Amino acid sequence: MRVATYNVNGVNGRLGVLLRWLAEAQPDIVCLQELKAPDERFPAKAIGDAGYEAIWHGQKSWNGVAILSRVGTPVETRRALPGDDEDVQSRYIEAAVNGMLVACLYLPNGNPRPGPKFDYKLGWFDRLIAHTADLIATGIPIVVAGDFNVMPTEQDVYKPERWQGDALFSPQVREAYARLLGQGWTDAVRTIHPDETIYTFWDYFRNAYARNAGLRIDHLLLSPALAPRLAAADVDREVRGWEKSSDHAPVWIELADTPVRTRRRRSGATPRNEA
Repeated sequence: MRVATYNVNGVNGRLGVLLRWLAEAQPDIVCLQELKAPDERFPAKAIGDAGYEAIWHGQKSWNGVAILSRVGTPVETRRALPGDDEDVQSRYIEAAVNGMLVACLYLPNGNPRPGPKFDYKLGWFDRLIAHTADLIATGIPIVVAGDFNVMPTEQDVYKPERWQGDALFSPQVREAYARLLGQGWTDAVRTIHPDETIYTFWDYFRNAYARNAGLRIDHLLLSPALAPRLAAADVDREVRGWEKSSDHAPVWIELADTPVRTRRRRSGATPRNEA
């Protein structure tokens, strides 16, 4: 089964790109971010015609998240991150799909730093960590996927020295991501590609895509019950080069039906015992 995350940067304005990618890549479950559309303008018919059922949590002009599935109806379990009843930004949706729980998120950018937007980002991250602690305690198969707006390490950013003052690379945000992983989540892409330069976002400016001056900010995290089934992970980098494409590329993982006992190791990977 292939599970993907994709910040579409406007689901209606880039619907042609999304539908082309769905047809070519045929992911089974997809988490979308930055719909930039209210609920009534979500293109449910076009996505349904492409073979996907969907749930979504939209917002006019900004934010918005959705879960698509062609392997069973997504049964919504939550459409907002708990912990702040006054937070009206559409950044989180969660559903049971095909025997596992899928959480789709769009974590705040946080710039400029310091300031209220950065404070909101840190608070949102704290709420996420509290909620994922409850999720992981259930022991069920879970994937948390989306645009986290964080480069976890210097390996995840082109010229890290240029990002020292940015909210996406701040010590507080990177520490929060480390705390999240410390609960027992597996960063799927970095597990499969431990030593490789691999990005998921390239700015529209300064010819960033052609220079491969990118960032790895879109992540798929697997709970201990799901991580042993991780068979592959990668980025559909070429999609970023399509006309009218998002500044993000789709990121995907392959999950085997049963635990993967042997896996082809990339250079520098540390073998581990897998049940």
